[in-house]
Amino acid sequence: MARRYYHPFNGNRYIGNTNTNEVHDLENEKTSCRINEIKHDHIVNFNPDTHAQAKREGFDNCAYCIGNSKY
Repeated sequence: MARRYYHPFNGNRYIGNTNTNEVHDLENEKTSCRINEIKHDHIVNFNPDTHAQAKREGFDNCAYCIGNSKY
């Protein structure tokens, strides 16, 4: 898959799902992630758009697109 340049993704590489508290990597997206099924009001962007920032904000890795998930 690829980055999405429309709201709420805004071209970011990493997006968080506040419903599952997972961070997803849109440059390594897998069909198992089901990113398109995340409700738009559950999507957060990180500033800066980095995996490290997502981790600082307490998000767990998606088991599919990033790996090493705690759950």
